[in-house]
Amino acid sequence: MAYEIPVTQARAELAELINRVVYGGERVVVTRHGKPLVALVSAADLQRLEGDEAAAREAAAEEQVISSVSSFRSVSSAPGERHRFGIAAEHRGPERGGSQDRGSEDRDR
Repeated sequence: MAYEIPVTQARAELAELINRVVYGGERVVVTRHGKPLVALVSAADLQRLEGDEAAAREAAAEEQVISSVSSFRSVSSAPGERHRFGIAAEHRGPERGGSQDRGSEDRDR
């Protein structure tokens, strides 16, 4: 648990509070009207907290990417799209020998 101290008292005892944080490993919460305003923590604690925060941001970004990819994979093609292309392939049938444009040859007759 952190040591709480009112802001007016913290002003008068700032040097002592710094020593308690740096050498005693304590955390100090400065309050005004009983509500926390700021906390005094060691530089090592601050670096650890900032590292944890950065790791949490990276994890959240990774989670967002995974979620986006998962939702993309779950979206199927438009209804009937595969069926429609299957029908087109059935109607096309095998090519007849000879000219590639048999339709124009039939029209000429």
